[in-house]
Amino acid sequence: MKNSSQSNVTENKHLLLVPTRGYNYDKIDKVNQINLASAPLKFRAVSPAAERLRHILGDDDSTPTPTIFTEMDTLQHEGGELEWKESARWVKFEEKVEEGGERWSKPHVSTLTLHSLFELRTCLQTGSILLDLEGYSLPQIVDDIVDRQIADGLIPADLKEKISFVLLRKHRHQTKKPIHRSLADIGKSSAAASNPAQSRSMNDISDTPSSDQLKNKFMKKIPRDAEASNVLIGEVDFLDKPFVSFVRLAQATTLGGLTEVPVPTRFLFILLGPHGKTKSYNEIGRAIATLMVDDLFSDVAYKARDREDLIAGVDEFLDEVIVLPPGEWDPKIRIEPPKKVPSAEMRKSVLNLNELGQMNGSAGGAGGGEDEEMIGGGLWLDIKRKLPWYCSDIYDGFHIQSISAVLFIYLGCITNAITFGGLLGDATDNYQGVMESFLGTALAGTVFCLFGGQPLIILSSTGPILIFEKLLYEFSKNNDIDYMELRLWIGLHSCLQCFLLVVSDASYIIKYMTRFTEEGFSSLISFIFISDAIKKMVGAFKYYPINRGFKPDYITAYKCECIAPDQGESSVLCMFNLTDLDWSQLSKKECVKYGGTLVGNSCKYVPDLALMSFILFFGTYSMTVSLKKFKFSRYFPTKLRKLISDFSIFMSIMAFVGLDMLMGLDTPKLIVPTEFKPTRANRGWIVMPFGKNPWWWYLASFVPALLVTILIFMDQQISAVIVNRKENKLKKGCGYHLDLFWVGVLMAVCSFMGLPWYVAATVISIAHIDSLKMESESSAPGEQPQFLGVREQRLTGILVFVLTGLSIFLAPILQFIPMPVLYGVFLYMGVASLSGIQFWERIKLYLMPAKHQPDFSFLRHVPLRRVHLFTLVQIICLAVLWILKSTFLAIIFPVMILGLMVVRKLLDVMFSQHDLAWLDDILPDKDKKKKEDDKKKMKEKKTPEPESDEEVRGNETPGLETVFLVVVYLIVCQSICCVAPDTNTVCFSSLSHSVAEKALYNTYYSLCPPALQSLSC
Repeated sequence: MKNSSQSNVTENKHLLLVPTRGYNYDKIDKVNQINLASAPLKFRAVSPAAERLRHILGDDDSTPTPTIFTEMDTLQHEGGELEWKESARWVKFEEKVEEGGERWSKPHVSTLTLHSLFELRTCLQTGSILLDLEGYSLPQIVDDIVDRQIADGLIPADLKEKISFVLLRKHRHQTKKPIHRSLADIGKSSAAASNPAQSRSMNDISDTPSSDQLKNKFMKKIPRDAEASNVLIGEVDFLDKPFVSFVRLAQATTLGGLTEVPVPTRFLFILLGPHGKTKSYNEIGRAIATLMVDDLFSDVAYKARDREDLIAGVDEFLDEVIVLPPGEWDPKIRIEPPKKVPSAEMRKSVLNLNELGQMNGSAGGAGGGEDEEMIGGGLWLDIKRKLPWYCSDIYDGFHIQSISAVLFIYLGCITNAITFGGLLGDATDNYQGVMESFLGTALAGTVFCLFGGQPLIILSSTGPILIFEKLLYEFSKNNDIDYMELRLWIGLHSCLQCFLLVVSDASYIIKYMTRFTEEGFSSLISFIFISDAIKKMVGAFKYYPINRGFKPDYITAYKCECIAPDQGESSVLCMFNLTDLDWSQLSKKECVKYGGTLVGNSCKYVPDLALMSFILFFGTYSMTVSLKKFKFSRYFPTKLRKLISDFSIFMSIMAFVGLDMLMGLDTPKLIVPTEFKPTRANRGWIVMPFGKNPWWWYLASFVPALLVTILIFMDQQISAVIVNRKENKLKKGCGYHLDLFWVGVLMAVCSFMGLPWYVAATVISIAHIDSLKMESESSAPGEQPQFLGVREQRLTGILVFVLTGLSIFLAPILQFIPMPVLYGVFLYMGVASLSGIQFWERIKLYLMPAKHQPDFSFLRHVPLRRVHLFTLVQIICLAVLWILKSTFLAIIFPVMILGLMVVRKLLDVMFSQHDLAWLDDILPDKDKKKKEDDKKKMKEKKTPEPESDEEVRGNETPGLETVFLVVVYLIVCQSICCVAPDTNTVCFSSLSHSVAEKALYNTYYSLCPPALQSLSC
């Protein structure tokens, strides 16, 4: 090599560099990222190497670069024979062959000496570079490499045979055992080594993969489209200066036994040199191998046009590496791979001309289009978006993971149906009960999963609907109105109002539901699930009290006898012929039945069913949590661990159902209807719309229907926003308008059949998504399985609701499931839905000292006191919602969710946009404000200014959002007026006094004569 620094290698043992793979570029300031992308090119500081790479990567043909598997082989002398022995390999992280052991090291982040990178740069500057070489076999490729070296004057022609002989030696991989040769074989090897002309006949390089390669299980860790990069490092005695060559083949070619696995080779790096530089050569080989698995450098290697492009790639890598100071780091320590491998997209976006000036993107499904301008454009877009995926929505569900999801969600749905059915029966005098709840759940859920826009959403009854049903039944009973007929007309009006919201594209209000609103709503629903599960468990201790007074030592004194009643006092003796009855042999139930009296201090004794119920409750929850985490365990193969994790809930339920059966205690069991008939005997399955109420009730029901519509709209859309959040990586798009359309249709159908109304259930929907999450099956050694998204399909939801409808026929089996087990499932649903919520993570920060707080990205960019203030605002809002939920005002609870959107708007005053970008989402109007201002200025230039602001407000036409928000506000005010009638004027005066809003108010109030004001409450 011509450069003197190449021959005088300095071995720096302390100064280490961590490659860019260990640095998290995703944590760069999002606000600065936006500013960087929109900044003019001339103001952006870019190094010369990055400038060159920008033009290389700017010609991107959108073809993804294959994953590179890199193998480094070193030249070894075994029994006087030369062979190449595998010493390290890379997919994403480095694995070394342990010294003295026949095994691979644990995957770790490569730590390189700074000098090795400079030496590699020199090698690329002075060695031969062959790009897009046509190669079909290793001997032909070796000939072309050596011929290029001779043509460039780097080696003399008389070394061709010796170099070819060395490069074509046998490759021994770590999967093979050491080769034991006979004396005859060693003699042949020595003879062959003395005669280089025989080298071609002695090489072990075949054109086809060997059986050891095909059987290698390591192929499971490598993506299917991967290509290989082979690094050959060795010392020979016939060279006086290094022999360096970098080769990129025009097409990836399988070179037989060159690589440990049957992966076609695309790149070759060869470094042969004189003796005495073993460590230096190995470090250079590790450096090029580490660069080849770097996402950015691999792109450069595929698209490089000459030597300078490769050197620019090395320079860019040097610009990004992190130096660990000597004396503060032990080079022998192997850095564990990070749990989440940072993406190189940030580095690429800075270099890619195609991405300059682009923003982060718009929310899926909320983008605009020409079809939006027409009536019902949003619904039409949803249909066009979902229709091409309909077939895949069916066959994508045929997976073993779907079975565990169906069993999990099915048990959650029937428990919910029984709970709400029982409460509805109590609230409506059995006009709606458990039977109606089962049938309605099955019907509404099946139709929605078949035709809805987001089939991952699970429909269920909700608390506000239950409270509305209770108030409506009491109103009907007190005013001699037929409850079912009035409810039918409310459902029909609500259906029409949902259609109006769909046609007017009112679902676009979800653009203003940021993380602040989503997390407040989902946290509240999660806490409700947790508290309800605990309340039901605590109730078992009251129903089955613990026998605190029982003393085992005095068991001989405990007895219970049945005393016969007096013959003159009891009328039971007249009904039965009990003269010859032995009262001392009767059971407790028989004694009470025949009028006897139980006497004794053990008569009230019951087994500790409360304690057993608690064991079933907490055992189901804790076992589910443990088995769900089992896929991260070190025990058993990966597929078995994943199978156990997927079926964790089913296994937990079966385990504790078996324990309950083994103990034989009379714990409370699941009660399912066994006959297909209405709960109330005097009602049928169809509700007639006319004949029982005065005609004007058919019109007046429009007012309470408006409140129901708001309940349905807010519950449905917020749940849909949480399901469709970008963290779930859904690929088939959302369907807010289509979802609301089918919810409206089902409102009408359920009203005609006298079934409960259904809307999206947040916690069960989140549980449905969690049970269908997909992870990468082939992950590189040391790399955690990557979250790929959710198995988007309709099959699991359809099967869940079909099974719910068939539960009547499954009653003999379901009656063995203890209710405490299902309460444990409810507790798990509530706790699991809190995971991944930033609000919950920020609450836990209050209890952590600063030095023990996790390294969250928002803590790097937002002061801790501002984080705590933002969290405190959310806690206060959550507390207010919890109080509202616990009082009679729970009926307007979904309307109060709009209050969260108002509070979020006010936070723009308290916090900077930089802080909100990390703690929440930026409101869409912030991005469009400048454009709107420019448009207004253009209009002002074209039109003369009005005389007064009142003139403008008097002539304006109310927009859709104004109409919707004003109507919501008036409904809230009218509801409050039931409690404090004098507040009506205050409510109205707080509105803006535009002519449009006054007209809206007058229109609403004209529909509310005094006789109907109580109904609107």
